[in-house]
Amino acid sequence: MPIKRITTTFLAMTVLVLVSLAAPAIATATTLERIKESGRIRFGYFAEAQPFTSKAADGTVEGYGAVLCQRIAEQVKGELSLPDLKLDWVPVTKTDALPDIEQGSVDVLCTPLSVTLTRRQRVSYSLPVFPGGARAVVRADAPLALRQALSDTPSTKPVWRGSPAAKTLGETSVAVVAGGTTEAWLGGRIASFHIGANVVPVPDYKTGVQQLRDGKVQIFFGDRAAALGAMDPSTRNDFTVLDRLFTREQYALAVPRGDEDFRLLVDRALNALFASGDIESLYAKSFGAPDDGIRAFFKWNTLIQ
Repeated sequence: MPIKRITTTFLAMTVLVLVSLAAPAIATATTLERIKESGRIRFGYFAEAQPFTSKAADGTVEGYGAVLCQRIAEQVKGELSLPDLKLDWVPVTKTDALPDIEQGSVDVLCTPLSVTLTRRQRVSYSLPVFPGGARAVVRADAPLALRQALSDTPSTKPVWRGSPAAKTLGETSVAVVAGGTTEAWLGGRIASFHIGANVVPVPDYKTGVQQLRDGKVQIFFGDRAAALGAMDPSTRNDFTVLDRLFTREQYALAVPRGDEDFRLLVDRALNALFASGDIESLYAKSFGAPDDGIRAFFKWNTLIQ
């Protein structure tokens, strides 16, 4: 091969290597560059995910996640010198939320999601903003045997087929939001215990609560805060959210994967809330006064400077 051709090939390969090495740096700045150029930040949210996010009658977006995103917007204004930054609130569905983050249609998903390894293949996450997990919701008039089978101090023995607890659970219909982490957990749990309960997937929390009210199911598994948010305040006493926490999950705000500069800005805004203690008053407005466990959660997730 002629020396000139070898040199040309070497140079071409070198350029390709340098471009590939530079690609992450270019991608890292994409979100901030777009926000700086457009003067707008796009916040995705679920319109009926009280008390995390919801759309009020006047069209404004409210809830715990919405307030967190407003604090992020303030951080963006300061760091990018954009005092007139515009906030675009983009309603998304459970189906298109992650694709919208991946495709850049929204910059932050303000409705906190459970952090999972599968989801982290598609998006990145902020610092954890809420300690979630699955609990059992039953009617206030549910049989004592059902309550005991789902109690906070269950028997240490496995619930095998033929046991009284298995008989109680095996005769029930159980609702769970389709496609969520609780559905996956519940399927494996029933299979491992060999319990014949009928699992009824529902599209959202409101439907699950309504089916429980109508007696179509006897148990609804889901996050306590989301379940309470889906209930009509006037009839909330018709239900009981049992204390036992079946899963422990970290909820966080989804952001573009690989965009570390933008993620760092988001985390700086949240970390300032945690470090100042302001997060406790924001939490209280949506979920009630935080207990020692909640305070510890935010302290453990506060990063040192």
